[in-house]
Amino acid sequence: MSQELKIAMVVPPFYELPPRGYGGIELVVAKLIDALVDRGHDVTLIGAGRNGTKARFRRTYADPQHERLGQPLPEAVHAAAAAEILQHLDVDLVHDHTLLGPLQARGRTVPTVATVHGPVQGEPGRYYRHLESTAHLVAISDAQRGFAPDLHWAGTVHNALDPEEFTLRRDKEDWVLFLGRCTPDKGMHLAIDAARAAGRPIKLAAKCSEPQEREYFAREIEPRLGPDVEWLGEIGGETKREVLAAARALVFPLQWEEPFGMVMIEALASGTPVVTMPRGAAPEIVTDGVTGFLRTELADLPAAIDEVDRIDPDRCRQEVLDRFTPQAMAAGYERVYRRVLSGVRARQSAGVALSAPSSNGALPRTHAGRAPKTVSGPQRASSLR
Repeated sequence: MSQELKIAMVVPPFYELPPRGYGGIELVVAKLIDALVDRGHDVTLIGAGRNGTKARFRRTYADPQHERLGQPLPEAVHAAAAAEILQHLDVDLVHDHTLLGPLQARGRTVPTVATVHGPVQGEPGRYYRHLESTAHLVAISDAQRGFAPDLHWAGTVHNALDPEEFTLRRDKEDWVLFLGRCTPDKGMHLAIDAARAAGRPIKLAAKCSEPQEREYFAREIEPRLGPDVEWLGEIGGETKREVLAAARALVFPLQWEEPFGMVMIEALASGTPVVTMPRGAAPEIVTDGVTGFLRTELADLPAAIDEVDRIDPDRCRQEVLDRFTPQAMAAGYERVYRRVLSGVRARQSAGVALSAPSSNGALPRTHAGRAPKTVSGPQRASSLR
């Protein structure tokens, strides 16, 4: 076992770890924490509500603030409280998964690694450029990193899940599935249109609680409901696992450059092929013709749905076992941590201030302005997720 690291893990205050229902970031971080502890590291989690991980725990809110998701004050209070807690913790580094937390890193005596869970184009990219001298950024896909190759990236580490929590089913039912949030950028209305054009029933499972989600549902989804379109609402736990395993395919016509897309690896872990668009990280997750189909044109989705029977469910699951496990994710982050710490110690030996990190792994630009592919976890023969 390599030398133990003492890590403070800071997460948003809106959901517990692991989350009881919705909470993609929280689920990923919960798996990361447990895998890091299993690798011999000492992890202290700073979050809200209860702690269901193997880490030590310091609480900023007695209850998770999910009802105030999207409001700035809960995260601001959480960031301030976390900064105070960190002053009294003996750690080697801080790993922050919040938006505001890295603002507190300036002048900190240990380095801060910040995973960027959202987009980096436009104003978010401007924000992360302001963190250049305070945080070492980690991308969750090469696609995300490629949209802002000038940021001070410390590495790329794909998200992960525990395949044992998902059931492999080879005998699929006749319907296809959409699973995600009730927003236009996920393309639920387009999934309905594609399934209907292919003559396949579709089931819709989506979070639909915020005003803009309900408005989209009323405008685009409700008029499309019918005998061949079943609305399940938000699902989780065993129901979610059963639905993912039974579906003939996940139809996920992305309409934005999504940095990752957990639902795609959840489907693959269930032996369910994915039909999607080559947007964001989708080409890093889905191998066209092997674990699903990537189609540039919406008009080509129905034909892809017709072809899903030739995709091997076992090959879909094997892709997750090879590349998207908590163990692979923890190994990737461990390499980032040690690289960052090695660079910090080298600069300290040279008399350079900690708050002025040098190049920490930023990728060179290509002729198209995209970053070249990197691999933080196990590599496969063809391409990345």
